[in-house]
Amino acid sequence: MSQEKTTLEIIAPTTEEAINRGLEQLGLPAESVNIEILDSGSKGLLGIGGRQARVRLSLKTEEIESSSEEISMSEVVKKMDAQEISSLRTADETSLSDDEKKAIKVAKDIVGELLQRMHVKATISAKYVEPADENDERMILIDIEGNDLSILIGRRSETLNALQYITSLVVSKELNRWVPLMIDVQGYRSRRERQLRQLGRRMAEQAIQTGKRQVLEPMPANERRVIHLELRDHPEVTTESTGEEPFRKVTIVPKH
Repeated sequence: MSQEKTTLEIIAPTTEEAINRGLEQLGLPAESVNIEILDSGSKGLLGIGGRQARVRLSLKTEEIESSSEEISMSEVVKKMDAQEISSLRTADETSLSDDEKKAIKVAKDIVGELLQRMHVKATISAKYVEPADENDERMILIDIEGNDLSILIGRRSETLNALQYITSLVVSKELNRWVPLMIDVQGYRSRRERQLRQLGRRMAEQAIQTGKRQVLEPMPANERRVIHLELRDHPEVTTESTGEEPFRKVTIVPKH
């Protein structure tokens, strides 16, 4: 996991409101973030010359532990040594000549084996989707369907994101190149997409109000894609992706 912290700056009439807005946008409790008050604000004299409060919220480096009833991908990975991870590969790769078909099969096989190790029965399908960011590559979308798969999502999607990250690492190792992919479980990502669209609009408004670039937390390609699409036709801001995979970020830039 990257040691780089997610950071948000929030402007609001009061510090309390700014903090609450930031926690809402990050979807985290107060104990999971560091809070820095940059400007406590001022009401001014007779309502004239007042300033709004400004706070900075950054994620703490410690991961929030999964609840005891959840199966954590980290526990699965701990039980798999490097040799086991390297062995997660397609059985008939020599018969596949097309790179994209090979990547899809490798990804499906890896997810299937990981689910088997977790004793989860599900149906797996995969396809390629086009990127919204011209600097990104096409991405593999893996859909997992079955009965009561909420255990694969985990608290704040920790398990799902871990499954997606580990799968990306193993697929990339197998193919000797980085392969962007997204894993969805019973439409969870579509619900997450609505949250990301709302986040994009809020951060765009903050970029307009402050006249400064707003850098979002590192996101996988599928989540960056949602922000780019949401703000693609915005009249006052543009978006761009910065950084290196798998820790690229969306930056929202006000137009001048």
